[in-house]
Amino acid sequence: MSIQNNQLELQADPIEGVLIISVIGRIDGMNAQAFHQNLDKEIGGSDNPVVLDLEKLSYISSAGLRSILLIAKTLQGRKTKFMLCSLPGPIKEIFEIAGFDKIISVLESRSDAIAAIKG
Repeated sequence: MSIQNNQLELQADPIEGVLIISVIGRIDGMNAQAFHQNLDKEIGGSDNPVVLDLEKLSYISSAGLRSILLIAKTLQGRKTKFMLCSLPGPIKEIFEIAGFDKIISVLESRSDAIAAIKG
């Protein structure tokens, strides 16, 4: 399934029992709420592990960081595994400065994340 607006696209693909959600574009104050709602809808009631692939994310605002943190907390409450992968350099730096890499597992690649989440 793909959810699009002018600046953001989500693509969800189940791979080996893991829900991979690719985020393409930018998450900012204008679309962070829609991002959160669409991500929540995509995950639904599933208890499959979730990997957020940020390889094609070009920008994230504090509102976007908050959305990801809220999703992580929701999934943690449901005992559902959640990881991030493939963060571009500047995005990875933002996550590290915010300390999110201490709260949410961040892996280098999609294959690393799938292996780690299934292991």
